[in-house]
Amino acid sequence: MTAQAILVLGAGGHGKAVLDLLLAHPGWRPAAVLDAAPRAAALLGVPLRGDETLLPLLAQEGIAAAHPAIGDNAQRLAAAARLAAAGFALPALAHPAALIGHGARLAEGALVMARAVIGAEAEVGRLALVNTGAIVEHDCVLGEAAHVAPGAVLAGGVRIGAGALIGAGAVIRPGVAVGAGAVVAAGAAVVADVAPGAAVGGVPARPLPGPG
Repeated sequence: MTAQAILVLGAGGHGKAVLDLLLAHPGWRPAAVLDAAPRAAALLGVPLRGDETLLPLLAQEGIAAAHPAIGDNAQRLAAAARLAAAGFALPALAHPAALIGHGARLAEGALVMARAVIGAEAEVGRLALVNTGAIVEHDCVLGEAAHVAPGAVLAGGVRIGAGALIGAGAVIRPGVAVGAGAVVAAGAAVVADVAPGAAVGGVPARPLPGPG
């Protein structure tokens, strides 16, 4: 297999995790990293070339694919739009140590990290992120730019809305729906639907007070 060159946008902690995935994958060769404020010459041995003003040059160099390695859901969406406008493809990426079940679907720009499990016929939406060791069971649906943090468990048939965040170690019972933009705190046990934009936490999960 010939490895395909890919650009990583973002040199923070999540960028480092994405590079780690790509370096472990025989199908990809991370060719460059871009960041608005690069602080080193390289990240995990991959050249840190500069900021997004270099996108046209990198495209001319033959790099056709890119990934927006930004943990914040809204910022990841915005970065993906800029990459697409510059002509880069946004492939779905899965770590070789992830388990992808039969009939599972990963949309454009989706990211599945090491030791994550995507169950049979689950759907991981565009630019959605399933982080290290998370479990997304059979028939789950993740909306665009949703984030399932490390170690979270979504039982069968759970639906996660666009831009929602499921915190590390949270557990969601079968069939529950979490609305768009909602936040489930780390370690929560969610046993009922969560409204769009709501924040819940605890065992069992209850609404969290807003700021102030």
